[in-house]
Amino acid sequence: MSNAPTHGKNWRNTLHEIIFEADTPAGKAFDILLLILILLSTLAVILESVATVRNAIGPVLRIVEWVITLIFTAEYILRLVAVRQPLGYARSFFGIVDLLAILPTWLSLFFVGTQSLAVIRALRLLRVFRILKLAHFLREARLLRAAIKASLGKIIVFLGTISTLVIIIGAVMYL
Repeated sequence: MSNAPTHGKNWRNTLHEIIFEADTPAGKAFDILLLILILLSTLAVILESVATVRNAIGPVLRIVEWVITLIFTAEYILRLVAVRQPLGYARSFFGIVDLLAILPTWLSLFFVGTQSLAVIRALRLLRVFRILKLAHFLREARLLRAAIKASLGKIIVFLGTISTLVIIIGAVMYL
């Protein structure tokens, strides 16, 4: 009787290690497979937006998209199972991104046109920072954000001036 909880705990720990830990061989392979699927999915959505490609291989692209959506849906569910606080993960940045990655395709069953929003999956590529240990670049992003915030007044004046010039020049060209 005491073996059942331990077995469940080991299974959940193993699942967590594969899905969330990029330092293990299985975790790294899982993350690289995810990145390939994200790129493939994004490419399929982009290609489907080109009329000639859509007319030639549209059904194949839709099949690819649905297969990847099913894989991402299973992955999202497994992520929720693997964590101690599923609601906490679901509310986290990557939890929301993962949900947004699958919603457009599922919503396309009910609303026409939402399929093209699947390019949101490209946000999942942010995982590359964690996988390739590029987190130190996130510090650089914070510095860039601070610099932009410090220069916000100058940027607004610049954009306002450019917008005014574009409107005036556009009106002159129209006349």
